[in-house]
Amino acid sequence: MLDIDKLSVHYGGIHALQGISLGVPKGKIVTLIGANGAGKSTTLKAIIGLVKPSTGNISFDGNSTKSLRTKDLVESGLVLAPEGRRIFPNLSVEENLSLGAFARKDKAEIARDRNKVHELFPRLEERKKQRAGTLSGGEQQMLAVGRALMAKPRLLMLDEPSLGLAPLIVKMIFGIIQTINREGVTVLLVEQNAKAALEIADYAYVLETGRISLAGSGPELLADDKVRKAYLGES
Repeated sequence: MLDIDKLSVHYGGIHALQGISLGVPKGKIVTLIGANGAGKSTTLKAIIGLVKPSTGNISFDGNSTKSLRTKDLVESGLVLAPEGRRIFPNLSVEENLSLGAFARKDKAEIARDRNKVHELFPRLEERKKQRAGTLSGGEQQMLAVGRALMAKPRLLMLDEPSLGLAPLIVKMIFGIIQTINREGVTVLLVEQNAKAALEIADYAYVLETGRISLAGSGPELLADDKVRKAYLGES
């Protein structure tokens, strides 16, 4: 569904991504793990068109994305829930969700998708008139994911959804990711919480200083000694 071939990205003199290649098959959960500064967020920004690759190719559904704007990619079903949530704090919960559907015109389906978001995140329905900036961190993350779902993604990219959240909320968010996937949405997950990410991943990549250093199924990487030592805190 998504294919990245020999992708490189430079920020000035910094070679942030150094010819990485990876694939995200339709219907699967693929995770990208690695330390801070490894290039995980840069990968997602390149995919969605927020940074320009130096070399390499990105294709979605077999078509190159090189000439497409971010808006075009969103309309085609490629959607990013960014790191740090990036909600609109002065708008209400409902207004934030409505903005997620900015590129859509199918009012009846938008209403159905809003109801689905409320089913996934009942807290958002309870707080629909509340200013988003007054929500807790966990509620803001629910809103960020809900807003992304309002764009009707076929491939949903999530950048550090567990960042700064309590363990109980993290468990709930990862459960929701699995539910979204079971309902037919392909997922590309960038996460520092390697254990939680690998436990739900069909396939995973380890990114180190701009290069893919390991790849395998979620269970394979969970059992890998190098991964266990570097990312799971085990000796």
